[in-house]
Amino acid sequence: MLGLMPLLPLLLDAASAFRLCPGSCLCYDSSDLVDCKSRGLIRVPPSIPRGSWLLDLSGNKLTEVGSRSFVGLWSLKILLLSNNSISALQPQSLSSLQFLEKLDLSFNQLRQLPQDFSQSLSSLQELRLDHNLLQHLDSPSLQDSENLKKLDLSYNRIRAMDVKAFLSLSRLSLLNLEGNRLNALKDGLLSRQQSLEVLLLGHNNISVIEAEALAPLRSLTLLGLQGNQLEHIRFKTFLKLQTTSTHLQMSSNPWTCDCELQRVFAKIQYVRHLHVEDYKDIICHGPAHQAGGSLASLDSQLCVAETASVLVITITVMLAVIGALIKAERNSKNKQAASEAEAHDK
Repeated sequence: MLGLMPLLPLLLDAASAFRLCPGSCLCYDSSDLVDCKSRGLIRVPPSIPRGSWLLDLSGNKLTEVGSRSFVGLWSLKILLLSNNSISALQPQSLSSLQFLEKLDLSFNQLRQLPQDFSQSLSSLQELRLDHNLLQHLDSPSLQDSENLKKLDLSYNRIRAMDVKAFLSLSRLSLLNLEGNRLNALKDGLLSRQQSLEVLLLGHNNISVIEAEALAPLRSLTLLGLQGNQLEHIRFKTFLKLQTTSTHLQMSSNPWTCDCELQRVFAKIQYVRHLHVEDYKDIICHGPAHQAGGSLASLDSQLCVAETASVLVITITVMLAVIGALIKAERNSKNKQAASEAEAHDK
């Protein structure tokens, strides 16, 4: 006992670390929840109980997350930091959270993710980064989150992404990129996403979907492309979707309604596993005489007009050919008659 006396203060300190609760927060011992929501905090409070598995810091005034903010919280599984003013994550700020499963950083002011953002987040399954100021996504930022299943990057300012940004996320089932500034869906970006079920790309500036961009998505059930800058699409691009059943959302694009577009949508709807959910809401942007009309109401007319034009051209060509033949025959007869007359005179 005498030998343990010098260690007693250390043991008491260690024990108190599991029991202490920041004065501005509520701690629920029975469930190890720490509620620091909307307390006007400007930094992560010290003395968070080490045994906590949920920490709610949402709705405060945090501007950054320091490198030692969560040291020792090895039991934490859910960390909520939404609705703050966080613009910076210091290096190693999340390094002690190797068992974290859900991280919510939505509604902050992040402009970029640090290179080591996911370095210790190998258990992370859900990550919310929506409603920030992100402009680019680099490949190292998420490379260690191989167990991630839900990733929300919606309503940022993302114009471009490294083609390898999602390379390690082979278990991803939901990817939300709505409300960004993407111009194209490029080949290779989703090359490892065979498990992806929901891909939301609505309300971007996408005008091009490259030929192989959708090919790897064998499990896709919902593809949202509404509110982009698509004028035409290629049937082969969607034929690459070898899925059981995929629902497509395609309205609110500046579609050029011509026979080619009508044929593409007709083919898509003919494919058993592809379903255009909002086909009746697809409105023509051009040509001018079709603007404002729905493709569904015009589709029976578009190719008829083209067929009629082709028929008129064909008839015109045929008439020209017939006319040329008749003229040639007349010339031949005239020459023959002239030759006979000349022979008779002799």
